Amino acid sequence: MARTFTKLGKEIEIAVKAGGPDPGGNTRLRVLIQNAKAANMPKENIERAIKRAISKDTADYKEMVYEGYGPHGIAIIVETATDNTTRTVANVRSYFNKFGGSLGTSGSVSFMFEHKCVFKTPFKEGIDLDELELELIDCDVDEVFVDDEEKINIYGTFEAYGTIQAYLEEHDMEITSGEFVRIPMDTKEVTPEQREGIEKLIEKLEEDDDVVNVFHNMKEEDIAEE
Repeated sequence: MARTFTKLGKEIEIAVKAGGPDPGGNTRLRVLIQNAKAANMPKENIERAIKRAISKDTADYKEMVYEGYGPHGIAIIVETATDNTTRTVANVRSYFNKFGGSLGTSGSVSFMFEHKCVFKTPFKEGIDLDELELELIDCDVDEVFVDDEEKINIYGTFEAYGTIQAYLEEHDMEITSGEFVRIPMDTKEVTPEQREGIEKLIEKLEEDDDVVNVFHNMKEEDIAEE
């Protein structure tokens, strides 16, 4: 939980430095605050992150993306927010090396993933999903569905983030989360033993305080039928 709050705090700081501390005029910050609330991040933590961002004494966080291959040729993208890129790249490289992978150059695996945005909003009686999807086509949305938690999931292009957010706000649809994801265009089958080794690398990456997200193209584990 503490790690989640740290990462959300960094994202809030980056958003404030880029667009100002007023959520009313900073669309990215507005959604990040919703994400933080959904993760049960205390209000004072959110306010502290905003204050840190407007203080001249705080370090500037940079968003850096690293790409490479894990064991057994699994493509991995690591998104980070860091105030020390030298430290971060050294750590990320060491994790890849330790667990049988290798850090690549920019663009070495990103072409295997689609960079998308995804918003979640509660499903309410009276909402026609087909109609909603038709209206959102103009916002570069390519998928709309309801998940197991009765939330409408809206997937669109990376560039469509602001347009989708504006549509949802204009139509009084509560945004419970809005984030960027990298979806593999093809996934790779692995054995249970191979999966174990790959997951060790992913877990190690996710434990690093500078790492915000880790994406990979390993096929999800099939849940055996009982």
